[in-house]
Amino acid sequence: MLLLPLPGSTRFPSVQLASTLASLLPFSSATATSSTRLSPPPPPAPSPPPPSLTSLHFHRHGAVSTTTTPIGLAESLDPAESYRAVPAPLWHSLLKSLCSSSSLKQAYALVARLQKHNLCFSYELLYSILIHALGRSEKLYEAFLLSQRRTLTPLTYNALIGACARNGDLEKALNLMSRMRQDGYRSDFVNYSLVIQSLNRSNKVDSPIMLKLYKEIESENVEIDGQLLNDLIVGFAKAGEPSQAMHFLAMVQASGLSPKTATLVSVVSALGNAGRVVEAEAIFEEMKEGGLQPRTRAYNALLKGYVKAASLEDAESIVSQMERTGISPDEHTYSLLIDAYANAGRWESARIVLKEMEASNVQPNSYVFSRILASYRDRGEWQKSFQVLREMRSSGVVPDRHFYNLMIDTFGKSNCLDHAMATFERMLSEGIQPDTVTWNTLIDIHCKSGHHARAEELFEEMQESGCAPCATTFNIMINSLGEQERWDGVKGLMGKMQSQGLHPNIVTYTTLVDIYGKSGRFNDAIECLEIMKSAGLKPSPTMYNALINAYAQRGLSEQALNAFRVMKRTA
Repeated sequence: MLLLPLPGSTRFPSVQLASTLASLLPFSSATATSSTRLSPPPPPAPSPPPPSLTSLHFHRHGAVSTTTTPIGLAESLDPAESYRAVPAPLWHSLLKSLCSSSSLKQAYALVARLQKHNLCFSYELLYSILIHALGRSEKLYEAFLLSQRRTLTPLTYNALIGACARNGDLEKALNLMSRMRQDGYRSDFVNYSLVIQSLNRSNKVDSPIMLKLYKEIESENVEIDGQLLNDLIVGFAKAGEPSQAMHFLAMVQASGLSPKTATLVSVVSALGNAGRVVEAEAIFEEMKEGGLQPRTRAYNALLKGYVKAASLEDAESIVSQMERTGISPDEHTYSLLIDAYANAGRWESARIVLKEMEASNVQPNSYVFSRILASYRDRGEWQKSFQVLREMRSSGVVPDRHFYNLMIDTFGKSNCLDHAMATFERMLSEGIQPDTVTWNTLIDIHCKSGHHARAEELFEEMQESGCAPCATTFNIMINSLGEQERWDGVKGLMGKMQSQGLHPNIVTYTTLVDIYGKSGRFNDAIECLEIMKSAGLKPSPTMYNALINAYAQRGLSEQALNAFRVMKRTA
């Protein structure tokens, strides 16, 4: 197939059909890891004699056939007229073959020889093929080095953007698209698809970035194909914007196209998470009416919506429907059903589901037991923690850090500090390193129990262990020192927090206003409000309520009323 560009296009026919250069350059990621770091090709050596017929045979009509692996081909090129008869697309095909076989050093050498002897007119394509291959082999740094040798064109821009997107470097990909616009070139639907797919894979997608990308697509009048529409739907669904996802789904259907099953599942999941279960059901039924057979993921997406809406009857019904249609529940299905029973307080039903899991050869994981433990914690039944741990071990499941953190929290909420510390010691003995959640939970439960000295010791131990305190840690400690009216200590913590690059947040300022107000230090509380506003943060109703309560408790009704008026005005 001749890889000639379509008129007015910066992509090639096969690329446009597949929406990506990947179809041109199949590269095995398994072999990429074994490749050595590529350096720019060395200066070309003097041209050796022409290659033998067993290496490469050029026919008079310009066809080329390889009978052996083209190792050493680059070194054997000679600027003879016979080589000039070879059409450029055949050189491109050979280069792609070298790239796909992980012979990147040979590919580098081939490009250098072709350029030296002026044997191929489309060097843009040669460089874009190499950039693409480097991107596929996770050699993004080398791809950028290579791109600096020539002025970037739409073709090389596209290759670089694709390489960045595939390697998850979204910042570089977005910067390249911005530079492309500044250079007077337009991005096409392939670039936007690759970037959005990368966002979806990384789970870094959020509403602002999706809206920004769509505004760019609109402002540049980018042609939206079926793939890009599907990517937009999934992106907005994962960003928690089901209404936007539904808008693009309507566009797909109005165009007479059929959305992908995975796309519909993402919409069902987003609607369920937003509590829009009726709409989620409608999309699920549309899937079946359209001839698509929902699989386990689709059922789980709808089940999750029912669990979130506390619709236990519907949750049980959808699992029964699953089994009737021959779809086997997986670990996630059982976990969600256990969650539903636990939320409803039906502990025995949750335990029956655990037995069903084992009977179906589905191994429960730590998350399942964590959900059961969380339900006991919320009901104050901390004694059941030991039973959950026993059942967990008897099922062959090893407790992880999340489970132990939850167990510590369960004991802490019931003021069982000895059990909480014993759990912490067991966690350490099993080689599980505590994280910020572990330390914050331990410090917080000691503060709430009035054991401020022990909380400070744990704060020091946390830092000595190499675990850096986060904003939440400092907020807990600021509140602790404020309750003890140790104001110099509060200021010291604020300074330490900022010296570590942590900015006070809404919770920090609310805590400060609360502790200052309770101690009658109203000027300090008002000063916190002003500092917060100057930092671009808006005081919350909780903060004003803390101040109003503090005024009221000291009989300062006029000040309390003024604070209430200010709260009303800002609201």
